[in-house]
Amino acid sequence: MKMSISSGKRARRNNNMTKLNRDKRRQNRVRKDLKTKSGDKCRLTVFRSSKHIYAQIIDDVSGRTIVSASSFSKDFKEKGSDISGASKVGNLIGEKGVNAGIKDVFFDRGKYRYHGRVKALAEGAREAGLIF
Repeated sequence: MKMSISSGKRARRNNNMTKLNRDKRRQNRVRKDLKTKSGDKCRLTVFRSSKHIYAQIIDDVSGRTIVSASSFSKDFKEKGSDISGASKVGNLIGEKGVNAGIKDVFFDRGKYRYHGRVKALAEGAREAGLIF
């Protein structure tokens, strides 16, 4: 009886580990495909948590973040990171990027599907003047 209980715990642990591995594999696959096709463009990357959404424009050649925006920052006036909040974060990162002299970027969605808040952020950045 003890063996079946411990094997059940081991199976659940395995499922969690495979989910983490699956997300990491998807993230690496998306990033690798984009880097081979992008050339020397900067990368607009997205991180989505349950409460906030974050965006950065990163120069991979020098390895530094050029501009960043999030629904958690002081520049963001409203609460929440729903679809409308994500769109406003996209507008904010687009404006900061254009002011920094960056127009062409490639969109790194990471492990997230291009849907919902991630899609709204991308469309907001396009409206603000970023090209991808």
